[in-house]
Amino acid sequence: MTMQIPVELDPDVDDVAPSGNVVTPYDEQHSVTYYRLLDASRDGADWREVARIVLHRDPEGDEARTRRCWESHLARAQWLSGSGYRRILEQAVAAAARGAGRA
Repeated sequence: MTMQIPVELDPDVDDVAPSGNVVTPYDEQHSVTYYRLLDASRDGADWREVARIVLHRDPEGDEARTRRCWESHLARAQWLSGSGYRRILEQAVAAAARGAGRA
């Protein structure tokens, strides 16, 4: 499968990650961010440090907003790794079927 949106290695993030059961262009663009969050969570890294390094947020300046940002992106990463990947496959199959119908 080819991603529709270019993947960035260290992109800025929105205040809140997408929600719902559809993999969005934002998700595709931020896949590396999600992997980094999952790795940091697995390693037990402090959320403030992760927010500063991975999400480019300042937990000292606005702790509540930064925490919400970190929580929503980590939750999205966990959804994608747990069941969202199925959506990626389903979307790829649907796109392939649309492409085959044009041939």
